[in-house]
Order: sequence, then structure tokens, then C-alpha cells
Amino acid sequence: MTEPDGRTLGDEEVAAAQRVIRSGMLNSVWGTEARALERAMSELYGSGHAIACSSGTAALHLAVVAAAPDPGDEVITTPITDFGTVAPILAQNAVPVFADVDPSDGNLDPAAVARLIGPRTRAILAVHLFGASARIAELRALAADRGLALIEDCAQAWLTTTPGGEPVGRNGLVGCFSLQQWKHITCGDGGLVITDDDEAARRMRLFADKGWDRAAGRSHVGLGLNYRMTELSAAVAGAQLAKLPGVVAARRRTAEALVEALRGLPGVVLPRVTGHAWWLFPLILPGGGAPALAARLREAGIPATAGYLEQPLNHAPVWDGPLYGTSRYPLTGTGSPGDASCPHAERLVSDTLLVVNWNENYTDEHVKAVAGALTDALSDAQPGERGPIA
Repeated sequence: MTEPDGRTLGDEEVAAAQRVIRSGMLNSVWGTEARALERAMSELYGSGHAIACSSGTAALHLAVVAAAPDPGDEVITTPITDFGTVAPILAQNAVPVFADVDPSDGNLDPAAVARLIGPRTRAILAVHLFGASARIAELRALAADRGLALIEDCAQAWLTTTPGGEPVGRNGLVGCFSLQQWKHITCGDGGLVITDDDEAARRMRLFADKGWDRAAGRSHVGLGLNYRMTELSAAVAGAQLAKLPGVVAARRRTAEALVEALRGLPGVVLPRVTGHAWWLFPLILPGGGAPALAARLREAGIPATAGYLEQPLNHAPVWDGPLYGTSRYPLTGTGSPGDASCPHAERLVSDTLLVVNWNENYTDEHVKAVAGALTDALSDAQPGERGPIA
């Protein structure tokens, strides 16, 4: 995804960037490209509002702002995600609370979330990991029952759908999307949020523009940062968004072919294909051994990684030191997110999760190469190393 052959960047994006440069207006406050991108995103997802911003992390920060936690309030989320999911919680002086995950796919376990809801819980932030839908219907019902905001992190899940066929990102207060280099579509860095809530949209748009109510002149009506997307980024993102359906369809075709090629292979839990958008291709090895298998696959030329993270975020070093200056606020008096017990997440990261890089330009020959290397490696493993099929 760092090379031209791994992307869909082409003449359309070059023309879009040239159009903006020749216009002389690169700032989205006075330009047209960011607003056009927002309209296209709203149409694609059928949302009442879409707001463009500078990164996927910024999109998540806007969503937390929309949920409006008070300082010290809690947001329950997953320990298997990029830190961009968690940093916005801390930036709003709220406390991330880590719930354990479903060991079959690494997504949030609704029962684990339910056990952690307390008097300070304000929101649930669900991540659709690797392009697979989280158990979002259960999380939505839980949030509604407890009066909580539900935020969906769809950074890895463009056009992912639930088992019922609904697009992820449309099930809670806000859906958040990333346009970073490694995502399905890219403008280098960028983000989008969607919502049907008018007040949430108002809060997010103001926060992304320094709290500036431009209809009232140079008037700042609240706290905000500069999370505006540039016109150059928006123009490239708009050209990429038009290609998104083809990108996801191509990833689905080859990923589903690999699932079929691996079906029946002992010692492996295959991903569920329904609605999957295949940001990465994940495999679960119930008997463990993912680090050794990933190393062997890399030796065979297959871009595979064990665990996805160095450690689940409940064990990240950030919890061992100060957060603001010398202070650990907002964690003071609340304990540390590092105290969370998430045994399923911990085992996935250390031993049972393997991911293969994926993109829309893979061919049937790539599928055969990955399937062959996996089959050879697992067939050579001793029965005790493979473990049972879950």
C-alpha cells in the first residue's frame, strides 16, 4: 500500500489535484472540494450529515465531542485497535475502559461491554476490525437500553455490512472513516464522519473549525481545534471515493477465493465472509503458534504478521507514565486502563491471531501463493502444534 501498484491512484486523482492548484484556493473554508466530498459521502451512506476532517483520528475525536462526556466520564472500547481510537477519549479528558473481545474475530464482546457499564459510562466505541462487522446490533441495543452513545470506528471497514445487510457506520450516533495511506481509499491522511443527528453534526462541524460560527462573523462559540481537510486532500479523496465500490468488490472476490481454498484446513478458524470488506485477511489459530507461522510465511514471500499490535492497548506503555505534563489526569482516582483484564485480546495478540496484508490488486495467482504457503506450513506442523478447530 506504499507503492503505486498497491493503490488505485491514477489520472483521476492527478486531474483533481491539478484542478485545485489551478483554482488558487487550497483551503476548504472557501473552496468547493470538501463540501462536494461531504455530499458524496452522505449520498453513499444515506446519512443526514457528513463532515470531512484532517485524519481518521480527528474523525474519532469529533465523534467523542459529539458524545459530550464530562471530564472523568468513561468510554468503553476494545484493546485491539490503533491508538487513534483511544487518544480522542483522553483528549476530551474522558477515561478509556477496555472490554474483552470475541476470540473468533477480535471484535468487541457485547457481554464483556455490559459487565463494565457503570455510573460514569457515557459511550461505547466499537471498532469494526480488519473490515469485519462487530456485533453491532447487540451493542446498539445495549447502548439504547443504558442511555449511552454508540460510536462506530469504521476506519478499516469501508462498505462493510452487518449480517443483516446494513452498512456499518449507520448504527449509532456517529460513524468514523479514515483516508490514511493504508486504508481502502486514501488521500494520504484524512477522515470523514457521518451522522443523522443534527446537534451532533453541529458540534462536530464547529469543533473541526476552532469553534468558529462563521455565520456570525469572527465569533468563537465553543472550544475547538483546526481539523479542517484541505481542498487538495478532498479532491483526491473525492476521486478515490468514486472508486470505492470497485476496490471493495475486488478485495472481496480474491479474499473469498482464499477462504474457499483454505476451507477444511486443520487448526485454522477462517473469517466470516458475509459483509466483510477485507482491509486485512485475518486467521485465528486456536492452538497458538501465530508468530512462528507468520515468520515462515514471510520467508515464503507472503506479507504476514502475527498479533497486529505489539501488545493490546490495555498493556500499552502509555499507561505507565503521565498524560498531561506530570499529571495522570483524567485517570487520577479511577485506576488505570492498564489494569483491565482482557484475556482473549491478550492471547490473540500474543499467540493466535495472524493477518495477511490484502489489497484490491491481488490476482488469482496471489491467492494460490498465499493458500499454498499456508497449507504447506500448517501441514508440516505437528498435530499438537495445530490445536483443535474452533
